[in-house]
Parts: sequence; C-alpha cells; structure tokens
Amino acid sequence: MPYSPKERGQGLLEYALILILVGVIIFVLLTLLGPAISKFITDLIAPV
Repeated sequence: MPYSPKERGQGLLEYALILILVGVIIFVLLTLLGPAISKFITDLIAPV
C-alpha cells in the first residue's frame, strides 16, 4: 500500500530527529572526552 505524503514526511522527520540526536550525543562526548583523547594521542606520539 503506498504511503500518503503526510506519512512519508513523518518518516523523514523521524530520521532527521534521530540523526540530530546522534549528532548531539557525539558532540557532547567529544567535548567531554576531547582533552583526554588529545593527551592519549600526545602520549602515543611522544616516544617516537
């Protein structure tokens, strides 16, 4: 059964909201863990 334009728009909106939520989570994690990740990489490169 074909979707009506309203249902198709609702599906796109749900995908967009999920993508936005994932983006926000990644941004927050990188903001919180950024200094630790930077220190880890610096410690890895330092002995070389």
